[in-house]
Amino acid sequence: MADRIVASIEARMGSSRLPGKVLMDIHGKPALARLVDRLRACRTLTDIVVATSTDPRDDAIADWSQAYGVAVFRGSEEDVLDRVVKAQAFMNSDIVVEITGDCPLLDPEIIDLGVESFLANSCDILTNARIESYPAGTDVQVYRLAALQDVAARIDDPAVREHVTLYFYENPELYRCTNILAPASLRWPGLRCQLDYAEDLEFIRAVYAELMPHHGPLFGLPVLIDLLKRKPELAEINSHCVEKAAR
Repeated sequence: MADRIVASIEARMGSSRLPGKVLMDIHGKPALARLVDRLRACRTLTDIVVATSTDPRDDAIADWSQAYGVAVFRGSEEDVLDRVVKAQAFMNSDIVVEITGDCPLLDPEIIDLGVESFLANSCDILTNARIESYPAGTDVQVYRLAALQDVAARIDDPAVREHVTLYFYENPELYRCTNILAPASLRWPGLRCQLDYAEDLEFIRAVYAELMPHHGPLFGLPVLIDLLKRKPELAEINSHCVEKAAR
């Protein structure tokens, strides 16, 4: 039987920088709906699950997910590793495609490339996020659930419990990591396409306003980069925002 390849979306309402960001409106749909629509356009995925927490604030995410017809699993808010493992086990997954809920500009073609490259290579994890080349927020990580279950059973490091795949990357002698790099036409590691700050929301809304009328809601990264080359002022909206390191 073919492997069950399931994308799990880590999403919660309690973001410290932009609370409630995953359900904020982007031209008529919540950010989470924009992300789910993009994942539903992928050729390689068997299913999708929203992995949210049992915190009452996340009732809104669970209710939305059920209404939108996407599976939902609720687990620990702080122990994200445990939450992802249990969500994927709930889905009877073989292969995990790990997604964070703050990526409403994710390109389905990049997800499919990641899955196909994982299946074609002898590796434990495949990613485009470890070596910066693609814009932030167009990330793909693919690995087998069994490998993550092993980490979850053995490792109590708080950073690993929060940053699900960190143990894979920090132990290259144990795990074979395949990195995919953006082609020259898509290489823009400094570009922010993720939703963490109010400025990110302004940028993402501006991009959808520009591209949806001509390309529909599932426009890909090549179209987005072409827009920003023509209107570089858009990329300046959130260019000063920064991410905190895993450690």
